[in-house]
Amino acid sequence: MKNNLVALNDYLFEELERLNDDETMREEDNFKKEMNRSKAISQVAKNIIDNANTMLEAKKYADEYCPNNKEMPKLLGMSDE
Repeated sequence: MKNNLVALNDYLFEELERLNDDETMREEDNFKKEMNRSKAISQVAKNIIDNANTMLEAKKYADEYCPNNKEMPKLLGMSDE
């Protein structure tokens, strides 16, 4: 499993394809399972995207207000280490 935004986009489209698969979604159990999976994936994806946006905003802020400070907190995952 890749952990990046490109992979997230791929996973979201894979789920969309499963939801659009009439053959799979015909059965009630499959329908419920995919709907639950879809909701969970969407919630996690939203959190990942929100986190990425926070990191981007932190980087923009650091570049604008602290251009000489090249170190970023490790939590933001933007250090050169």
